[in-house]
Amino acid sequence: MAKREQVVRMSVEQPLWRALTVYRVLTMLYAIGLFVSAYDMFAHPRVAIAYYAVLGVWTLSTLPRVANAASCTKPFLAVDLTIALTGIFLTPLAATHERIVSGGPTLPSIWTAGAVLAYAIKGGWRWAAYASTAVAVADLIERGTPARDTVHNVVLVWVASIGIGYVVEVARASERTLARALEIEAATRERERLARDIHDGVLQVLAMVQRRGSAIGGEAAELGRLAGEQEIALRTLVSGGLVPRSRTPLDAAPGGSGHDRPGAWEGPVDLRSLLARYVGARVTLSEPGAPVPLASEAAREVAAAVGAALDNVRRHAGDGAHAWILVEDEPDAVIVTVRDDGPGIPEGRLAEAEGEGRLGVAQSIRGRLRDIGGTAELISVPSQGTEVELKIPKHVKGPRAPRGKAERG
Repeated sequence: MAKREQVVRMSVEQPLWRALTVYRVLTMLYAIGLFVSAYDMFAHPRVAIAYYAVLGVWTLSTLPRVANAASCTKPFLAVDLTIALTGIFLTPLAATHERIVSGGPTLPSIWTAGAVLAYAIKGGWRWAAYASTAVAVADLIERGTPARDTVHNVVLVWVASIGIGYVVEVARASERTLARALEIEAATRERERLARDIHDGVLQVLAMVQRRGSAIGGEAAELGRLAGEQEIALRTLVSGGLVPRSRTPLDAAPGGSGHDRPGAWEGPVDLRSLLARYVGARVTLSEPGAPVPLASEAAREVAAAVGAALDNVRRHAGDGAHAWILVEDEPDAVIVTVRDDGPGIPEGRLAEAEGEGRLGVAQSIRGRLRDIGGTAELISVPSQGTEVELKIPKHVKGPRAPRGKAERG
């Protein structure tokens, strides 16, 4: 949090607000000075005096409003620009025709640019374009003809305000990127600290329990096996920083997966974090080094399909079988492959299972992928294991239609 606050203090935006505050005061004094120096060229100086009184009170009383983006609200900007435009339209009523024709400045003079710059700093180049266009139209109406000096001033204000607005937008984007980088750096350092502590304590204890349990045998061997699985899962967590897994399907009872809970994820999620929960002593996950984002509903269905495939490994390949999950992030699709070293599926067994009403592959795997616009291919060679390939287009949003729960095969 301290680093994030430091980024805010280093922002290029705050110096711009301070500069705008000084600019408004100086240009107000400059406009009044021009009036005093050319007093004889005003046919109705009382109009000008009344306007400058309003301009002076408004400028000085609103200095806190242009101190930062939060206080510079849309209503304030609208009133500020209205005062500038009003001064432009009052110029023909106050000054002589000769002064206007000779290219004399308007009543607010360059103070008008301050109102436009406030739009630029607050809302970026689009807001600046709107404000500068309004000023340009007012200048052309006040002059009556598009004289060279008028057009020059209009273009200058237009280009300068839009340029500053664009720079502000780029600076804000850079500030957000820097803040995010600092957050990631802080999180990485904290994870490394925790990893050192865990490695020096918990992981060593789990490894010792696994060795001693295997040596003692009996119930201690089972305890050692569980300790070994937890050691692998914990190593995966501290090295990758992913979401810790729940029960591995190879060790869990059927239906124990948490993926069927509605609303468990919202917005795009990293598919790797959902698959990391399956890692264990007999399940290995290979993944890209960068996040693999998918729509939350689609990612949930893919994770559930992977869980169903691993559940089938647990049921049909035996307790000694190993499984490997491979995640590939292609330009247009995400491919997840689940492979095991079991005995494979005998020819005709899938059709026989569907005939018996056991729809694990048909519904829990293929059905899930079909509902999100993906495909599921199953390749099995007797005595060489089974491979399930899930392919999900990146544009998918989620299941296209509700599907009732089916029994896994």
